[in-house]
Amino acid sequence: MENVLIRDAVFNDLPILLRFEQELIKAERPFDPTIADDPISYYSVEDYISNDKVKLVVAEAGGRVVSSGYALQKQARTYLDHKYYGYLGFMYTMTDFRGKGINKKIVDELVKWCQNLGLKEVRLTVYDENLPAIKAYEKAGFKKHLCEMRIA
Repeated sequence: MENVLIRDAVFNDLPILLRFEQELIKAERPFDPTIADDPISYYSVEDYISNDKVKLVVAEAGGRVVSSGYALQKQARTYLDHKYYGYLGFMYTMTDFRGKGINKKIVDELVKWCQNLGLKEVRLTVYDENLPAIKAYEKAGFKKHLCEMRIA
């Protein structure tokens, strides 16, 4: 999609970002029976907007915010060969705008931010059964690394 602007989120974006968060939670419920009943929140969206240690971006198309994502620095496990890595989250794109390369533009912007911090590793988590999301992340260059398992 040609006319997509990737920019830092601002406080005026808060209402749409809070809607995106609820849509993301709704989309992930079928993959995870352990998600608590509503009302819940995954993120501190308002705090992320004002925190210079978090890069929260949105994609605008036709003057509308249609997608979001954030990056932050996380401490790596002590046995790894790096102390910190970039972590991506809050990756959401409105249904009508999926499959148009917008998510990749957001990922590219967030990875660039991580690299500017000197972070050589960038990670994200995705439900194993969320095949469209996995496909999108693989297109952006991510590879599967770990599989978390559980007993309920």
